[in-house]
Amino acid sequence: MTAEPIRLPANQPADRFYAGGEHIARFRHSATPADPFTPEDWIASTTSVRGHAPTGLTRLPDGRMLSEAIAQDPVAWLGPEHVARFGPDAMLLVKLLDAGQRLPVHAHPHRDFAARHLGTAHGKAEAWYILSPGVVYLGLREGIDPARLRALVDAQDTSALLALMNRVEVDAHDTVYVPPGTLHAIGGGVLLAEVQEPEDLSILLEWNGFAIDGATEGHLGLGFDLALAAVTTEPLADGALSSVICRGAQDGPALPPASIGYFRLDRIASPRVLPAGFAIVIGLTDGLTLSTRAGATTIDAGATILVPAAAGDLSFDGQGSALVARPPQA
Repeated sequence: MTAEPIRLPANQPADRFYAGGEHIARFRHSATPADPFTPEDWIASTTSVRGHAPTGLTRLPDGRMLSEAIAQDPVAWLGPEHVARFGPDAMLLVKLLDAGQRLPVHAHPHRDFAARHLGTAHGKAEAWYILSPGVVYLGLREGIDPARLRALVDAQDTSALLALMNRVEVDAHDTVYVPPGTLHAIGGGVLLAEVQEPEDLSILLEWNGFAIDGATEGHLGLGFDLALAAVTTEPLADGALSSVICRGAQDGPALPPASIGYFRLDRIASPRVLPAGFAIVIGLTDGLTLSTRAGATTIDAGATILVPAAAGDLSFDGQGSALVARPPQA
């Protein structure tokens, strides 16, 4: 395999159930207008859209799927320490997400629930690096009886659901960690970079007005009685809420400490060296250079670059800024 960083084109699954895509095109400085309903760019993805494989998987310049390439040579892609702990599993999914409309209220299961009831290797913890300001909804302001929550879902009482949740204003460079089970929604107009466990598992509590049959598809095939058992009904308020939000990420680790067991995300805003390992770089501005064993790579604003472990240490220099997403520490 090549040990060079790989510049990746956009990978935006079509016909998603919510609007968006144009802000991703602008962020990436694309000369091609975005197709409608392409609100997600799955970067260096080894994960497919649930029920629609191979949609979502990243294809490398040599024609192979990234997932196939990793399976053929996991140590070169992921590093020996990573493989010793996690096997040939990248342990990471990264996206750009453009909320062309407010997303529905939903949650993702914990890895234990997912393993027991869905047979998957992961749940879906996630975290957001905010790229444009707006509003997000995160967790409950107060606890709710599960029977009442089910009644709100059955009635599709969106106003009541949103009223129960924390409405949080976010600005560019804020970060938000969304623990598994936490109810959340992203407000319309927000562009963000998302790091998450590599699964496509969503429990929808709202679907009216969206291009999806939530009554059929919103419960992961489990039925709502079981699926809603994965949703946290305790409050996320005061200190608990502040512990999952970081304001104005600077140079260095960008996410709240509670997320460290799932993934890592750094903002690079000054000369810095990161150790060799599987990494995904997202350019925030022009002006940075990434140097590896293979030589130097220019990082432009909007660029997405995959760095295999075999490329060696990642040395950043220059005056620009970028995000570096990595799997959990091996």
